[in-house]
Amino acid sequence: MNPTFVLGAGAIILCLSFGVRAGMGLYLQPMALEYGWGREVFSFAMALQNLIWGALGPFAGGIADRYGTARVVAGAGVVYVLGLVGMALVDTPLLMYINSGFLIGLALSGTSFAIIFAVIARFTPPERRSTALGIATAAGSFGQFALLPITQFFISRYDWHVALFAVAAITALIIPLALTMRTEPAARGPGQSVMEALREANGERGFHFLFWGYFVCGFHIAMLTVHLPAFVTDQGLRAEHGMTALALIGLFNIIGSFAAGWLGGRFSKKYLLSAIYLIRAGLIALLVAFPLSPLILYLFACGIGLLWLGTVPLTNGLVAQIFGLRYAAMLASIVFFGHQVGSFVGVW
Repeated sequence: MNPTFVLGAGAIILCLSFGVRAGMGLYLQPMALEYGWGREVFSFAMALQNLIWGALGPFAGGIADRYGTARVVAGAGVVYVLGLVGMALVDTPLLMYINSGFLIGLALSGTSFAIIFAVIARFTPPERRSTALGIATAAGSFGQFALLPITQFFISRYDWHVALFAVAAITALIIPLALTMRTEPAARGPGQSVMEALREANGERGFHFLFWGYFVCGFHIAMLTVHLPAFVTDQGLRAEHGMTALALIGLFNIIGSFAAGWLGGRFSKKYLLSAIYLIRAGLIALLVAFPLSPLILYLFACGIGLLWLGTVPLTNGLVAQIFGLRYAAMLASIVFFGHQVGSFVGVW
């Protein structure tokens, strides 16, 4: 299969998967107002979504490594649609936890970076791999930029129920795209078993550093994704300001993700990761240190957007660089579980 075709299909899948997920924070206030829920109901559902996504990711990655990516991604696409439709129909916290928490979390475990990156990496020559992963990450960011205004339009023009039905229809495109990725070359590498690969990774100190670095990443990224729109209105700005900030994050992360992938092919990935985390900390400190205005909000969004998903191609590239491609999806998903544990804590 043509590597460009695989990259294109994978990039569109990530665009849809992450674009829809990035808009989840826009539903918090309208759902809470309609049902009289406290903010903690929505927050726990999103926290559960992140935890399920991370916990089931290694299993989805192991199945994809063994049986191929297409079946896993297509099945996850079906579950994604069911979760969004179910979320549109919920009227109790329990149903909210089942649909937006468990089902969408399960769907994301099979349609996110670790799964898609593994198949892209297997088709891409080593000298172009980091750049290709950066392009795929940028596509996820473009989905955030493109789909957030669509989501906000449906919420404002109609209501949040209609918005969820609309994005469910858009998300269904993942299924045929996944089925086009039927053929994968056999991954080259030592004839390890799954348990041998896990023992090797567990014995590597850098693997643990990547896990806990991703924990920090997930903590603040998920917190901002879910709570930034409500924080903005709490500070006296309009809902459109929060939506615009999230869209700007997605727009600038198109540049940042591609740049991170390109730089990762030329400089030390671990030092680039350290720099990203350090600058993020400074930007968040500035956000809370100054009175919030549209200018401060948008400057923050542009700055954090340049760094938003830059950790992804670098972290996944390090996993492939250290451990090879045979179990890349599974090992990258285990590292990503650290990100999702941080996401659970950050959102909740």
